[in-house]
Amino acid sequence: MMMYPDFNDRPKLSSSQTIDVSIVIPMRNEEENVKAVCSELVAFMNDRRERYEVIIVNDGSEDATGSLLERYSAEDERFTVIEFARSFGQAAAMDAGFQTARGRVIVPMDGDMQNDPADIPGLVAQLDEGEGSDIVSGWRKDRKDRWLSRRLPSVIANRLIRKLTWCDQLNDFGCSLKAYRREALEGIRLYGEMHRFLPALCKWRGARLSERVVNHRPRVAGESKYGIIRTFKVLLDLMTVKFLGDYLQKPMYFFAKLSFIAIAIACGSTIFATVQKFGYATEHGMPVMLNDSIFILFAMMMFLSAVILVLVGILAELMTRIYFESQGRSPYRVRRVLKGSVRGKERE
Repeated sequence: MMMYPDFNDRPKLSSSQTIDVSIVIPMRNEEENVKAVCSELVAFMNDRRERYEVIIVNDGSEDATGSLLERYSAEDERFTVIEFARSFGQAAAMDAGFQTARGRVIVPMDGDMQNDPADIPGLVAQLDEGEGSDIVSGWRKDRKDRWLSRRLPSVIANRLIRKLTWCDQLNDFGCSLKAYRREALEGIRLYGEMHRFLPALCKWRGARLSERVVNHRPRVAGESKYGIIRTFKVLLDLMTVKFLGDYLQKPMYFFAKLSFIAIAIACGSTIFATVQKFGYATEHGMPVMLNDSIFILFAMMMFLSAVILVLVGILAELMTRIYFESQGRSPYRVRRVLKGSVRGKERE
């Protein structure tokens, strides 16, 4: 018979109470880890003075994960379980957890026992250290995973993401264990594999980033949901994130650059075709008439492509305005507003 921790005398949470930290955990087919994860979290929260809540998202599990999580949510008010109708992926699970969280700080973590809850207080405390941070990202410096299938692809992906997203502060984008101020996540929704790019998305909206080394434990039960094929999905999402980060507010700049490149190629092809007309750069010095030159056709194709790119850029500009205005959102984020005091105005 499976033993559960004693839930007697657990602190109760009312809807009017302020939650200090919300822990968000996506899970899929982790029945062998549910008991260990929940028991460890209960012991961790009972030793802390801060008010915690745990939101576990069951991402369409096909084993006993759902029934086990139901037991914990019924026994402890600090646990909330969100159950998907089917598997929608880790990003969707994290997004659902973020939308449900009530804490001033939101901490996502994996549900496979590889992340250590003991690292959470340090991540949360670092948000207020120095000049302050909006996001403190965990760094699995001593990672306990297989080198070829997990660590090597992660090293390559991290270097590429760091270079393209300008997040030089971070070494480990794949670590789920992070601490976010609630306001840093406002207005951000996750799709595809975007959860690993969340710090970059937040930084482009003005969030301040920092990093902290965290403990990483080997998986002792269940099977990993990650593989080498997932790396290619990450690369595709990276292209989307790069575009959103650099050109979301002015997509015309992106398409205009491509248009200028197409026009330059068209001009180069036309010049080369003209040179061939006079017998240069041809086989045996025979001139090639313009109406017989493939470079003229190529130049025409490039010119038409340039026109199409400009039109696409105009449509993207219109869609950007619809995106922001239909939701009542602004393309910027205000951190704070400082106003002079009445006494200060009297001195003037």
